[in-house]
Amino acid sequence: MHFELFIVTSVLHYTTGEYFKTKPNFIQTCLKSDPDFDDCSRQSVQKLFDALGPGLPEIDMPPLDPMKIPKIRILQGDGPVNVNAALDDVTVTGFGQTEVLLSQVDSKTYDFYTRVRVPKIRIEGTYDLKGKILLIPLVGRGLCWFEPSNMTIDIVSDVKLYEKDDFAFFNVTAAHVKYGIGGLTLRMNNLFDGINSLEDSTNAYLNANWRPVSESLRPILSKTIEDILLGFMQQLFHNLPANFMIGDIKYHPSKKSDDKKKV
Repeated sequence: MHFELFIVTSVLHYTTGEYFKTKPNFIQTCLKSDPDFDDCSRQSVQKLFDALGPGLPEIDMPPLDPMKIPKIRILQGDGPVNVNAALDDVTVTGFGQTEVLLSQVDSKTYDFYTRVRVPKIRIEGTYDLKGKILLIPLVGRGLCWFEPSNMTIDIVSDVKLYEKDDFAFFNVTAAHVKYGIGGLTLRMNNLFDGINSLEDSTNAYLNANWRPVSESLRPILSKTIEDILLGFMQQLFHNLPANFMIGDIKYHPSKKSDDKKKV
């Protein structure tokens, strides 16, 4: 089976000009040496999500809720989903209600493992679609919305450390996502050039069969979530010293360099 997936999301491009040089109020510092680090880290990441909701203009971070995405392009080949589609002027709401269930940090690599729950996400935009879902031919262009509910997301973030101005920073190089949802509703207007009987029956069928629809869209949704999260994490952690998050972080390249010079 041939499979191809290509998604371009444009959320933000991280900048590294003015970063937080003093610890902001929404940051809770944790210590890896603390036996209760995981619980502290969960609370810390929860405060972080709460602060990200309205955005952080100090470091040019747009709001997480609502999130504006100018464009999403999707191309997927053979299988139950064969789609050439575009979503424009996308608005995503719901991430402001994120509940952090688990937050762990690898002691050696500092990779993140995070589990969150989002009660409901709504994705709205203008779609342009030609293809098939569950082998049903679909063609249309118009307004659409998708609402996954009771969504649990597991995120594994690949991290490298680097130094700037005597601070350590997290460089998040990749995000890997697995998710589960408790429900999915959707609506695509103007399917089949607005032939009401076909449009209504197709939307009704897709909603009635939301579980297989969700499974068939899983590669697309996973990649989209990964791209969005990676953009936000890069923008955040390139502008927030890691020392503020983990007080006893073990990364001292300057000290190593000084020691080599003394030898």
